[in-house]
Formats: sequence, structure tokens, C-alpha cells
Amino acid sequence: MNLISKLSLLSVLMISQISIFAAEISTKDVMPMADLIKKDFDVAAKQYKILLEKVKDKPGFPRTAENGEIKLVGPLDWTSGFIPGSLWYLAEFTGDTKWRDAAMRYTSAVAPAKFDFTQHDLGFMLYCSYGNGLRLGYEQVAYRDALLAGATTLMTRFDPQVGSIKSWDQSVVSDSGWTFPVIIDNMMNLELLMWAARTTNEPYYKEVAIKHADTTLKNHFRSDASSYHVVDYDPSNGKARSRVTHQGNSNDSAWARGQGWGLYGYTMMYRETRKPEYLQQAKKIAAFVMNHPRLPADKVPYWDFDDPAIPNVPRDSSAAALISSALIELATFVDRDTASKYMGFAEKQLRSLSSPEYLAFPGQNNGFLLKHATGHKPAGKEIDAPLNYGDYYFLEALLRFRKTLGQ
Repeated sequence: MNLISKLSLLSVLMISQISIFAAEISTKDVMPMADLIKKDFDVAAKQYKILLEKVKDKPGFPRTAENGEIKLVGPLDWTSGFIPGSLWYLAEFTGDTKWRDAAMRYTSAVAPAKFDFTQHDLGFMLYCSYGNGLRLGYEQVAYRDALLAGATTLMTRFDPQVGSIKSWDQSVVSDSGWTFPVIIDNMMNLELLMWAARTTNEPYYKEVAIKHADTTLKNHFRSDASSYHVVDYDPSNGKARSRVTHQGNSNDSAWARGQGWGLYGYTMMYRETRKPEYLQQAKKIAAFVMNHPRLPADKVPYWDFDDPAIPNVPRDSSAAALISSALIELATFVDRDTASKYMGFAEKQLRSLSSPEYLAFPGQNNGFLLKHATGHKPAGKEIDAPLNYGDYYFLEALLRFRKTLGQ
């Protein structure tokens, strides 16, 4: 071997050794998930202290921030339950009574929602607030009664002919031509009904939840397991009239957070019923998301998988948080190899969301945690903004991951 060949071989060996060393350093520098979760909750405690101070003595719930100002909403806004829910998660992780007290205060403020017959979002509003408080052992009678009242209110929106819970009334979608719209988000409200069925030993709550899930499974999904946002039904015969979008890029596109609602919803419904078709659907949705060719390397999706302007479009950190939380639970229902894939993907999402790119430094982002969420792009609302439900599912995913670590 001549000198040049020897030098070339030496260079290759050196580069190889450097690569191995770099990989070792990189592995050593990766923060263990237990430490990352603690770090994130430390940030959450600092941020939510700032957030609550900013809105002190002001009525309402912080939903987002616009033009540097916190936007407050009332108890009948569909997002009202997420602030008390996040406070319950902070109380759960830290054990600090100040978060418990704040959670109880904000939970009580959600009370008007339990008798709101005009919308389907009572599961979001009540189960994230009262439900978490009850789970943690507080106000057992009062919180139970509030949840049962809300579940009973929600049942009034169920139409046996359609087999679904109506999402929006005509006053909300008066110019749409829809008669009985059902959105994929509605899957998330079924957990409240499943809880009510167990608590009261009244099977009708469960029957309604299952019927809604079955109808959605039949009509909301395409062959690739992506979902439409809205299916409009004819209440006279129960048939689907149209499959369209309200918050996505187009009627045929895959709105990112909508895929998350479906994934989370069918994972939860499998947990509650053990119906194998729900598990199969959750796995199909997971495969659609995880293997999508337009999913960014950091696993935080664009706001819609089919926006033709990708990659020059907004991300949705709230969708990533939601998907991560769902995958962590889904991993508990599948074989070891599949579970490892789900957990690995969820971990990548959480590490991305925990990075400075998405997680605000204390004092930034008006006290919210996650940056770069997208609420309603077609309407030009809450684009590249913090969203209280993004924070909620981020904290939930962190707590769920911690449990897999045996903590």
C-alpha cells in the first residue's frame, strides 16, 4: 500500500472514530427523560405563576395571547377546562398546595358549563377540570355531581336516528347549509359519558358513547385512516350528506389536530370498552401520522398535512402534544415492539416540544408554555400562537411518560 493509500485509510479511520466519539458524546449529552420532565414542570410552574399573576382579579380563562395580550374567555368557551386542568397537573406533579388551590378556584368557575345545552364540548370543559380534581381526590361529592350534570346535559344532543352527538347548532353554522354536523373533535367528549356510565351504573351513557364512536368510525375516515373534520348528517334518515372541513386546508385534507383527536379518542374508547375495532382504528391513525412523508424531522406536524405550501406553513405544537399523549397510552395496549415504536415517537415529540424552539423561557410567551401552535388558520385566528389546550396535553403527556418510568 502506497503512502497516499495509507493516508487515505488513516483519514477514513480517524473520521470513523470521530463519528463514534461524537455519537457517544451526543448520547451522553441527551438529558434522561425523568430529568427532562422535571425541567419542563419547573418551567411550567414559573410560567403559570406569571400567567396567573397577569390575569389576577380578571374574570375568565386565559386561552391564548394575541398581539402581546392575553385573551380571556368565559366558562362557556370550549377551552375553559384546560387552564384548571393544567393547574391540576401542576398540583399532581409538585404536590404544592398553591396549585391545588388555584385549580379548585378555576374549576369552580367552569360550573355554568354543566348546563350548557348549546354545544358538545362539555367533555373538554368539565372532564379536564372537575374530572382531574375528582381523580386526585378533591371535592368528591361536588365534583361528581357537576360531572354527572354535564354528562346528562351532553346526552340531550344525541340523535338515535343519526347515531351521533350533534356538534354545532344552526346558530353557529348558519351559513353552512349543514343540518346535523359532527366533528372528529367530538370523540374527546365521550370519556365523560363513559365515566358517567361507570359511576351511576347506568348503561345508556355508555351505549350513546359507543354508538357515536361506531358512527364516526363508519363515516369519518378515509381508506388511509385520515379523517374528515366535519360529517354532516340528514337527521331524517341518519345518512351522511357531506364530508367537509371547517378548520383544515380543504375538504379532502388531513388537518393535523383532527388526526390527533381521532387517535386520542379511539385509544380512550378502547381503554373503556376493549372493543378491538377501536384499537385497530387507533393503530391505523398512528401509522398514518408516524409514517407521513410530510411529517417534519422533529415530529411536530404542520398545521395540515396537505397544505400545498409546505414547508412554508405554520406548525401546530398543540397537535404534537395531543398525539404524543395519545401514543403513550396506546403503547400500553399493543405488543412490545409496537409499543417501543410508539414510545420512541412520543419521546421525540416531547423532546422537540421541550426544546427552546417550542418551550418558552420563563417570562416569555405571556406565561403560556408552548409556542408555535395553530388554532384556526382558515379563519386567520390563533396562528403561530400559544394555546391553553396545547399546554394541557403537553403536561398530560409528560405525566403519562413519567408513569412509564415507574415514577
